[in-house]
Amino acid sequence: STIQKQRQELQVLIAELKDRDQELNDMVAVHQRQLLAWEGDRQKVLTLAERCSLLNHELNKRNEIIKSLTKRLKFLESQQNDSKTTFENTQQKFKELSQKVTDATVHCQALEEKNQSLHCSVLDLSLKTGQLQAREQELLTMLKLKDEAILETTDYITEFTSKFKKLESALRAAKTEEFSLKKEKQDLKLRLKELILETNKLKGDLCEKVKENNKQQEEIIYLQQENGCLRNELALFVEKAKRKDQLLQLAKSKQARTDTELSILRQIYAKQQRDLQFLHVNLESSQELTQ
Repeated sequence: STIQKQRQELQVLIAELKDRDQELNDMVAVHQRQLLAWEGDRQKVLTLAERCSLLNHELNKRNEIIKSLTKRLKFLESQQNDSKTTFENTQQKFKELSQKVTDATVHCQALEEKNQSLHCSVLDLSLKTGQLQAREQELLTMLKLKDEAILETTDYITEFTSKFKKLESALRAAKTEEFSLKKEKQDLKLRLKELILETNKLKGDLCEKVKENNKQQEEIIYLQQENGCLRNELALFVEKAKRKDQLLQLAKSKQARTDTELSILRQIYAKQQRDLQFLHVNLESSQELTQ
C-alpha cells in the first residue's frame, strides 16, 4: 500500500512535472518570441539612430549652408551700401562738374562779349588810323604845297606823330590782348570738351553702377527667397527630428518595459529551475526509498 501510494504520488509528481515542463516550454516560446520582438525593436532602434545621425549630419550641413548664405547676404548688403555711397558720390561729382561746365560756359560767353567789344574797338582804331593816314596824306600834300607853313605846322605834326605812335602802341596792345583772349577762348573750349567727355564718362559709369545695383538687388531678392525656402526645409527637418526623438523615447520606454518583463521572467525561470531541481531531488530520494 505504501508503494502504491508512492507510485500514485510519483504519478502525480510526474504529471505536475509534465505540466510544469509544458508551462516552461510555453514560457520559453513566449520568451523566444519576446526576444525576437526585442531584436526587431533593437534593429529598428539602431536604424532610427542611424537615420537620426544622418539627419543630424544633414542638419549640420544645412546650418553651414545657411551660415554661408547669411554671410554672403551680409556681404552683398554691405556691397550694396558701398554702391549706394559711390552712387551718391558720383551724383555729387556730376553736380559739381555740371556747375563747373555752367560756370565755364558763362565765362566763355563773357569772354566772347569782351572779345566782340575789343574787336569793335580795333575796328574803330583801324578806322581812325585810316582817317589819320588820309589826314597825314592831306597834310603832306599841304606841306608840299605850302612850304611856307612848315615851320608853323612842325609842332602840330610832332604832336600828331606822338598821338599816332600812342595809337599804334594801343593798337598793338589791343591785338596782343585779342590774341591772348583767342588763346584763352581755345583753352576754355578744350577744357569744356574735356569736361563734357568726363561728364559722359561719369554718366556711363553711373549707368553701369545702376545696372550693377539692380543686379545685386535681384540677387539679394533671390538669396532671400532661397534662404526662406531653406528655413522652411530646416523647420520641416527639425519637426521630423522631433518626431523621431518621440518615437525613440517610445521605443526606449518599450525597451525598458521589455527588459523589466524579461528580468521578471528570468526570476520566474530561475525559481522554476530551483523548484525543478528540488523535485528532481525529491524524485531521486523517492526512487531510493522505493528501491
